[in-house]
Formats: sequence, structure tokens, C-alpha cells
Amino acid sequence: MMEQLSLFDDRERTAPLASRLRPETLEEYVGQEHLLGPGKILRQLIDRDQISSMIFWGPPGVGKTTLARIIAGRTRASFVEFSAVTSGIREIKDVMAQAEQNRRSGLRTMLFADEIHRFNKAQQDAFLPYVEKGSIILVGATTENPSFEINSALLSRCRVFVLKALETKDLKKLLVHALRSSRGLGDMEIDMEDIHLDAIARFANGDARTALNTLEMAVLNGEMDAGGRIHVDQEVLSQCMNRRSLLYDKNGEEHYNLISALHKSMRNSDPDAAVYWLCRMLDGGEEPLYIARRLIRFASEDVGMADPQALPLAVSVYQACHFLGMPECDVHLTHAAVYLSMAPKSNALYTACEDAKRDVRELPAEPVPLQICNAPTGLMKELDYGKGYVYAHDTQEKLSRMKCLPESLNGRRYYLPSEEGQEKRVKERLEQILRWKESG
Repeated sequence: MMEQLSLFDDRERTAPLASRLRPETLEEYVGQEHLLGPGKILRQLIDRDQISSMIFWGPPGVGKTTLARIIAGRTRASFVEFSAVTSGIREIKDVMAQAEQNRRSGLRTMLFADEIHRFNKAQQDAFLPYVEKGSIILVGATTENPSFEINSALLSRCRVFVLKALETKDLKKLLVHALRSSRGLGDMEIDMEDIHLDAIARFANGDARTALNTLEMAVLNGEMDAGGRIHVDQEVLSQCMNRRSLLYDKNGEEHYNLISALHKSMRNSDPDAAVYWLCRMLDGGEEPLYIARRLIRFASEDVGMADPQALPLAVSVYQACHFLGMPECDVHLTHAAVYLSMAPKSNALYTACEDAKRDVRELPAEPVPLQICNAPTGLMKELDYGKGYVYAHDTQEKLSRMKCLPESLNGRRYYLPSEEGQEKRVKERLEQILRWKESG
């Protein structure tokens, strides 16, 4: 009976892989080099034991809770973890009272509030006086922008550190460690190719928990031979990751080849090719929001004023992808790819932007012409700020012949509209305006 109890209580063996491998020191912690690398601000604060209340803002699975626990251990502070779901005002005040007693005894209390954006205003307000007095070191973790989700009074007393999604190389390092560590899968004989670890790392999309959970699932579903060795192959990974093209490299040559193929197919008004390359990227595990961002760029760079509705449609598709995610958002991306493929094409906006940027870089930065400067003070009026300004709405034509470019660029043209689609009407209107200005 005692053996059964110890067996079921053996958390080191029964806990999920991600829990067993949770780092306990900064040396074991992977990622966030911009905060924890040599000489970086958070690392210095930890090493000097100068930790104050702070917010960790970042996507899921990047180590926010783990980092808070490590910091509590390094600073020798009592660690208390709160949940917005299970902690009411009374529980918060009870812990605060204990923290105040600890402070008077020379002990520090670190209170970790996971998903702090889920705490209501009353709960957040309950923290405030104790943060101000220094009774607690509040460490909040959130996946939402703290500027919108945390009370301004509380936020103003906390430092905000932005944690980034883990890079593929960081996730690969975690996976290799999981296979070798005695706390992980090190006591098992596992036959798994390195390229499959790369595929899991890419599939996890910056989330360490997803990477480790996927690895554990693949190992548990692998085939065991007579000698007890577990074999994990492509078919097992495909089942665990629900992806067929696992070897698609989101940072390598194939990534750029496929996005180029999508872009150029749309530019060539070939909706069939565009949809095919789009589905190739999605099947390989590409982040749908990345594709949506590229479609937004295309809407202005290659369609532009030839179809002004292309941009709002592309932005709407991005929002739909954000709301739904995969696999449902694939049809929205297809919607945009086909629309952009069939839209009339103009790169006039792109060339206008590039030509203007070149002049900004290469020509002297001249002052704004006085006639289009504001004159909010008497002195500025005496210096001719705003002198000669013509309010276009006061004229019969709703136009003026006032110069708006610097003198050295007088007459310079950047936007040269095409005759494609709706831009033909824009071109006619612009030519009419230019003829009127030149006639005066």
C-alpha cells in the first residue's frame, strides 16, 4: 500500500514534461536575452537584489511564471501566487496583512499575479497601498497590453518588461535538453531525427509549453521495438501536430520562396496559383497573421488607388484571422488572395513613396514654407508664420495655387497615377487640378 501511495505521489515522473523541466535558476532559463543577457537591465536588477514591482507582458509559454519564481528564489523573498479566479478581496487583504508583518520583521514578500489583466478594478486597487508602502513586490504576468488592462495608478508603480516569443533555436535547445535530462525523457531510449526536433520547434511558434507537450505526445505515441527503444517518425509527428509539410522552414529559403510565389502570382492576376501557394504555406505551419500582413502590404503596393477597397478588405481579413485563427481563417485568406489577384493593378503609391524617401535621404532638409506653418503666437505672426495661407474651402474651386513643397522641390511630382481601374478617374482629377494651378 505504501509503495502505491509513493508511486502515485511521484510528481517527478507523472507530471507533464513541461512541468518537470521548469527551470529553477537563471542559468537554466532559456530565452529573453534582451532582458537577462550580460549587462541587461533586468539581469542587473536581479543580481543587485534591487527588484521592485513589475509587470511581465508577453505571449503564452515564454516563461513569465518561471521567471517570477526564479527571481523570488534569487532575492530570498517569500513567494505567494494569486489567481484572479480564486482570489477575492478578502484573500488579498489576508495575504497583504501577512506581508506587512513580514516587512516589519525584515522579510520581503513577492506576490505573483498570473493573468493580472483578469483581476477586476477592486482587486487591483487592493494591491495598490501595499505596493506603495513596499509591503509586497508585485509581479504581474499578462498576455494583454498592460496600458489598457491594468489600472493606471497601479501600472505607474510598476516597471513593465516585454517578454518575446521564444526563437526557434531556443525551443530546439529546450527539446534537446528534454531528451537528455533525467527530469525529462533522459531515462528513455528514443530514436528521433534532428530535423523532427526542428519541425516541432517551428510548430510551437515561440511557445515552450507547446513545444514540450508536442514532444511528449510524439514520444508517447511512437513505436517501441523489442529492445524497448521508441521510434518517432514523420507519420507520428504529422498526427501529433496535424501538419503534413513539417519540414517547411519559416526562416529559411523555402519560406521566402513561397511568399514570393504568392506575391508574384497575385501581381500576375493568377488567382489559382495564388490560392495554391497560400495553402502550401498554411499546410507547412506558417502563421496566418504573417500571410495576412503581407496581403495588406500588397493591397497598397500593387493595387493601390486602382481599387481603393483592396486595403480595407485586406485589413478586414487580418482581423478575421486574428478573431478565428486556424483552421477557420484559411477561407478568409483565400478571399483576400483571390480579390487582390483579380483587382486592377497599380504601383503608383509604391513608387511615389520610394521617390519621396530618396529625396528625403539625399536632399537637404529644408524648412516648412512659412505659408503653411501655424502661427499660434503674436511673435510667430510678426515673423510671417502663416502669411499667404489660403483656406481652400473658402474658394469657389475649393483649391488654391499656394505652394506646399519646399522651394527647391517646386514642381516635383511623386504620385503619378496610372489609368488602371478607379485610378484612371484619380489621374483625370489630378491633371485637371494641375492645369488649373498652372493657368493662374
